[in-house]
Amino acid sequence: MTTTEQAEITYESTSKFAQVRPDLKLHYHEAGVGNGPTIVLLHGGGPGASSWSNFSKNIPVLAKKFHVLAVDQPGYGLSDKPTEHPQYFVHSSSALKDLLDTLEITGRVHLLGNSLGGGAAVRFALDFPDRAGRLVLMGPGGLSVNLFSPDPTEGVKNLGKFSFQPTRDNLEAFLRIMVFDQSLITPELVEERFAAASTPESLAAAKAMGKSFASADFEKGMLWRDAHKLRQRVLLIWGREDRVNPLDGALVATKMIPRAQLHVFGGCGHWAQLEKFDEFNRLASEFLLDGGN
Repeated sequence: MTTTEQAEITYESTSKFAQVRPDLKLHYHEAGVGNGPTIVLLHGGGPGASSWSNFSKNIPVLAKKFHVLAVDQPGYGLSDKPTEHPQYFVHSSSALKDLLDTLEITGRVHLLGNSLGGGAAVRFALDFPDRAGRLVLMGPGGLSVNLFSPDPTEGVKNLGKFSFQPTRDNLEAFLRIMVFDQSLITPELVEERFAAASTPESLAAAKAMGKSFASADFEKGMLWRDAHKLRQRVLLIWGREDRVNPLDGALVATKMIPRAQLHVFGGCGHWAQLEKFDEFNRLASEFLLDGGN
C-alpha cells in the first residue's frame, strides 16, 4: 500500500452500511479490500463506543496486510439499536454472521475483540466454529473471571453510574478508568463520546444490553465455562493496570483455552489497542499471519 493509499483510510472513505436482516442495519468500516485474510474488529461496550473510536489507530496499519472489517456492534455507533434481543454476545455474534453472509464472505475470518467485543468474538467462535479463525482478545468480557480483584470492578461501577445518571462528568470518569495514560482522555474525546452516548436511542440500547446479561439465557454470557471448546489459536492481551477487567481475570481463560497465549503490557489499561498501538499492531499481525497451525 502506498503512502497515498494509506492516507485515504479515513472515517469517511471506509464507512459503509449493510442491511443484514429486515430489522437490522449495521454500520462498518472496510479497508484493505483485496488483501487477506479477513479480520473482523469488534469494539468495547463503553458509552459512545464505536468501531472507529476503538480502532482508528489500528485500521490503517492492519489494512496493509488484511482485509479489515471494523463493525459497529448492534446498539453502537451508526448501527441500529434494537432493545429487544437475546443475551448480548448471542445478539452481536449472530448479527456478525448475518453481515458476513450478506457480504458473501464464506470462509474463516480472524476476530479481534476488545472487552464486550472480545466476548462477542468468543461467542461467534463457539456458535459458528467453521467461520472463525484465530482470536485476538483484549481484556475480553465473559472470559475474565476475577480471582483476587473485587467485583464489580471500578470500571463496571463507573459504567453503571453513567447508565443511571448520563452526565458528561460521569462519562469522563468512566473514560479515565479505561487508560493508564490520562493524557489520552482529551476534551474532544469526551465531547465526541458524550454526544454519541447521550441520545435516547443509545441510552435505551445500553440499558437493554446490560439487562440481557441477567435474562433467561444469561448463561450464554458465561464464556469461561465453554472456553475449553475453542480449537482456534487464541492470543489474550491484557493491560497490567486494567481497572475494568483486571489482570487476574486472565488466569482462568489462560488455563481453560487449549491453545492460548497471554501477552501483558505494563503501563497500560483496558485499551491496549490504543495505549500501545504500535506494539499491539505488530503483535496482532505477527500472530495472525504466523503460518503454523
